[in-house]
Amino acid sequence: MSTATITAVTGMEVFDRTTSTWGRITMLLGLALSLAGPLYLVFIADLGVTPAHVLTAYAAVAATFLVFAVVEPLTYFPVLGQAAMYQAFMIGNISNKLLPAAVVAQDSIGVRPGTKKADLASVMAICGAALVHLTSLLVFVGLLGTWLLGNVPPQVMEVARLYILPAIAGAVLVQAVATVRQPRTAVIAMGVALFLVLVVVPVVPSLGMYGTAVAVALTIALSWTLRDRRGRSLQETSAETAPVDQEVR
Repeated sequence: MSTATITAVTGMEVFDRTTSTWGRITMLLGLALSLAGPLYLVFIADLGVTPAHVLTAYAAVAATFLVFAVVEPLTYFPVLGQAAMYQAFMIGNISNKLLPAAVVAQDSIGVRPGTKKADLASVMAICGAALVHLTSLLVFVGLLGTWLLGNVPPQVMEVARLYILPAIAGAVLVQAVATVRQPRTAVIAMGVALFLVLVVVPVVPSLGMYGTAVAVALTIALSWTLRDRRGRSLQETSAETAPVDQEVR
């Protein structure tokens, strides 16, 4: 290995250690701030809120969203990488904003998810996405929010309310499929989703709120089980020998 390669490897090791340390600190601080409100209402403010009320509210939310707290990190990590994961879960809007930004950035510079270059691309893409998002919030919500709501026709607001989410979700889906270029996995994911929506949920309606999590888990399991082991082993071998070939050249 050349001196430049050794320096780059050492730099990435330092980067990973630094982001791991400060990422944990910032996540713990965010958790503490998130819990500060409920703790204040229970132990300081005289509003009649008891610990039982807080636990009941938590149970109601966890019944729907706790499964996503397990599935989403497993789903996003292979694409975003360690450092960008800390950023993404502190900022939010991962699936409709940060993840597409990271995927486009990786595709623009021609790197595959899971590599160090892809991790760095994710970090920079999320920084850019957060900057654009905060700037647009400042302008269109902070400065022009009241004016826009008062001047936009109600019919337009109703159309936006009905179609904005499907439009965003559809655009993100097409973008991800076209960028990642994994047709086998995409076909499996669509098949699993259609099976759950058209067959499973009508028979067992209570699974509707967990449909996304179940679809993700089944897609991962089927994609791994039905993978082309021979093709994958050849691909991994090529990836492992590529740095050596570059050094020889």
